[in-house]
Amino acid sequence: MRKVLTTLFLGTITTFALTIGEVPKKIILDKNSGGCVDGTTWNSQTIKDKVYVMFYVDPDEKDTNNDFSEALKAQGYDRRKFASIAIVNLAATWMPNFAIEASLKSKQKEYPHTIYVKDKQKILVKKWHLKDDSSNIIVFGRSGKVIYTHSGKLNHFEITKVIRMINELIQ
Repeated sequence: MRKVLTTLFLGTITTFALTIGEVPKKIILDKNSGGCVDGTTWNSQTIKDKVYVMFYVDPDEKDTNNDFSEALKAQGYDRRKFASIAIVNLAATWMPNFAIEASLKSKQKEYPHTIYVKDKQKILVKKWHLKDDSSNIIVFGRSGKVIYTHSGKLNHFEITKVIRMINELIQ
């Protein structure tokens, strides 16, 4: 019984890999594991010097937080102070990668200020313990520290709270 409780306790501790106020573990997504839509490598250590909002999304959940995306867009943030990243969890869907990648290239043209990234092996699920088969939102401060995390759909109250938080960080 003690062994079972210890295992459950340790499992609970490691479930929360993203800690508010800390810079998360370095992640690199390259051609084999995913990478940027333009074919370049993506490195999580580039998340600094601006306020970043990251969407880590299962393609089947791509519309879950459209209200939040639209609220961000409506703010008209200065791109020298704010950036967004959309990472697609390609391993979380039955859809073929080539179809999703074509859609991402079109999205990149439509939203040139957003960095579009592919995760072919659920690396952020494994290393940052993001929720699989979901829509995850992470806000990072200028130092790269995690300021806010959420899995699932943001309600109106949460959207307002996060926008207010971002506005304070950008000031």
